[in-house]
This record gives sequence, C-alpha cells and structure tokens, in this order.
Amino acid sequence: MRYTPREVVDKTGFTLDTLRYYERIGLLDDIDRNAGGQRVFSDDDIAWLEILRCLRDTGMPIARMLRYAELARGGDATFAERAELLEEHDREIEAKIAALREEQTRIRHKIEWYHSELGD
Repeated sequence: MRYTPREVVDKTGFTLDTLRYYERIGLLDDIDRNAGGQRVFSDDDIAWLEILRCLRDTGMPIARMLRYAELARGGDATFAERAELLEEHDREIEAKIAALREEQTRIRHKIEWYHSELGD
C-alpha cells in the first residue's frame, strides 16, 4: 500500500509539519516520492512512525530518537545497542510512573481530607 501525506496524518495523528520535521532531521529516511514530487509513504513507514509516536509519547528526547533511528538503519548488527537504548528508556519510564504514583497518592489523600471536612 501507498499513502499520501494526508492519509498518513489521518492514520498516525502526526501533523504534516511533524512529518516534514522528522524527515528533515533524519527520523524519517528514504521516503518515496511520486512523479509530481509528493511524498508517498509505505506500510513500513507507517510502522516506523508508530514506533516514533511511542518513543515520543513516553518522553524520549529527539536526540535519543535520532540515535535509535541511526541504529535501526544499521541493520541486524545494531540489535544489542537498540535493545540497550530501549531498556534504558524503559527504566526511565518506570521511574516516571513511580514518581507519578507517589504524587497521585498525595492527591488522593488530599481528596480524602476534603471529603472528611465536608462530612462526606
């Protein structure tokens, strides 16, 4: 399958500006173009964008996303480095989740206090 940029926006939720930006900085590589020069995306491009969305949404900095993209272009020989990079990111996500849980506990205690003051 081939997709126009508009279809990719609809499928991924990225904006056209983000797609252009990702291509310009090297997160998207080798995007085909049609005879009119318009970008044409493949299913593999969509799958790659889904990975980028996951990394972005979980707080990975652009510089590390670029490093991951660079490693991915390196083929099978970079599996260990990619796994290490993702494992490090996973540990950071776990730490953020733990910190959020602590803050959520504080908020819940405050809610309980308000309810007790209101006589609920």
